[in-house]
Amino acid sequence: MTRFVVLLGGDLTATRRLKSQIQKARIIAADGGMAHAETLGLTPELWVGDFDSTPDDLAERHKDVVRHAFPPEKDKTDGEIAVDEAMRLGAREIIMVGGLGGQADHALAHLGLILKLGRRRVASFITSGHEEAYPILNGTHHFDVPRGARISVIPFTDLAGLDLEGVKWPLTNRSVPLGSSLTVSNIAMGPVTVRLSQGYAVALTYPESKM
Repeated sequence: MTRFVVLLGGDLTATRRLKSQIQKARIIAADGGMAHAETLGLTPELWVGDFDSTPDDLAERHKDVVRHAFPPEKDKTDGEIAVDEAMRLGAREIIMVGGLGGQADHALAHLGLILKLGRRRVASFITSGHEEAYPILNGTHHFDVPRGARISVIPFTDLAGLDLEGVKWPLTNRSVPLGSSLTVSNIAMGPVTVRLSQGYAVALTYPESKM
């Protein structure tokens, strides 16, 4: 199986949509992300990290899960280590669960990580249940977003040739500079298509919102 779920720390809302997205996948937990395994009724095959965010009672409840421990003085986050382990095990699709709330530095690093995975042609996205993040690279991207849900495209570089379809305020062949808020808080009118000629961005969607 080449589909993996990586459990990260951070916020989680166990929606029906999230539960359907993570079916039929192998599970890896990163440090305190193991708490989400309990919420979702999952049993990871591997638990990685420095375990500085793992309470003793959580460690005891999951003492039978195989662990790969790393020192706190490391050059990667626990989340990146977990993604690397998934790649080592043959992942071609990675769903990162959690990782969007709490610490902004970690959340931004996770957004950069899905962009890196996209460049390596590994399908990936992040979901907290309430919020989802998808990489946008050159080419065409389709998103199954509920009608009325909020969607934003956040540039990570200057963007050129951006098309947005299936939204309340569509765009055609637009240039969007880094730092622009032009593409923040659009509204999905059904399935959304994003095309991009040049640059990198992240689409943030809020499937439970209705505007």
